[in-house]
Amino acid sequence: MSHFHFSLHKECRHTNARVGVFHTPHGIVETPRFMPVGTLANVKGITPDHLVQAQAQMVLSNTYHLHLQPGEGIVQKAGGLHRFMAWEGPILTDSGGFQVFSLSEMRKIREEGVVFRSPKDGRLIDMTPERSIQIQNALGADVIMAFDECPPGDAGREAVAAATARTYRWLERCIEAHERDDQALFGIVQGGIFLDLRSQAVTDLTKLDLPGYAIGGVSVGESPENIRKVVQHTAPLLPKNKIRYLMGVGTYREMAQAIAAGIDVFDCVIPTRLGRHGAALVKGDRWNLKNAQFKEDFRPLDESCPCYTCQNFTRAYLHHLIKAKEMLAYMLLSLHNVTELIQFTVRIRESILSDRFVEEFGEWLEPEPTHARIDCKP
Repeated sequence: MSHFHFSLHKECRHTNARVGVFHTPHGIVETPRFMPVGTLANVKGITPDHLVQAQAQMVLSNTYHLHLQPGEGIVQKAGGLHRFMAWEGPILTDSGGFQVFSLSEMRKIREEGVVFRSPKDGRLIDMTPERSIQIQNALGADVIMAFDECPPGDAGREAVAAATARTYRWLERCIEAHERDDQALFGIVQGGIFLDLRSQAVTDLTKLDLPGYAIGGVSVGESPENIRKVVQHTAPLLPKNKIRYLMGVGTYREMAQAIAAGIDVFDCVIPTRLGRHGAALVKGDRWNLKNAQFKEDFRPLDESCPCYTCQNFTRAYLHHLIKAKEMLAYMLLSLHNVTELIQFTVRIRESILSDRFVEEFGEWLEPEPTHARIDCKP
């Protein structure tokens, strides 16, 4: 794994927040950083050039979805995921564990793996830890994730304990199956809302000395308070010299609180999902651009935002496009929303470097007000 290295540059004096750089064969990731989700080898509605302009450094794709279509063999023949999707920067592929386990009516869990029916054509698929790694080896991402069992947020302690133990056994099999030294295999800490199970999972996984570790099994139905407790408990237990990845969260508050706990990178489908529904993220708030109040508002969405959308178009124009159901509206909103979350983490990084994190972002470190949350999982 000489291709991969995480260097820690600065730590916050008042929290566990930190600044680092993760080195990969396709470039660096400056942390903390939000990572856009490109489930099917594309970040919905955004070109690779615009992702670069948005200062995206690493993007995600999904093993489960790419296995179903077009198939890892096609991607491999194309020269790997980087060439296939024309993205030159680092890529991470999720193992597909969450997606497989969300098929509760279509799958059967065994010690060997999970058998499920494809929602596309009904064919029977046997996804084992070995098969997940083989698919990810063929896809060719820089970072690949171990195949894990992701229990639902309301699962009881006995079920969560069994899933956490199985996740460790599957990780050992993933390590054995992994064949490429130009891909970093990350382990995933499970344990639900049970903090002692999280602690034990960290103890077990870190003995394997992997290049990075993820906290999984959050944003799967738990309350915001439970998510916060899990992250604040688990993140500081992970090795300081390894990159820490929190899977499936991407609001201002969730990211700020997780960064304060010591998390380095995040992913979430929120920005493009909101964009596809005519909504914009502006300084952490969600605006519905369909509303009539924007009809004659000739200001940019956010005067301080550097994105292509804000530099060229007005709220009135976006409102018009949405009312006309023009595809460009959803593309422009998605681009802005992705930029918004990336820039939020860039500003946090700068504040940690200047010893002003708590002073500048303290409002986002408080508990979340009661309101509906948006599911971040692809």
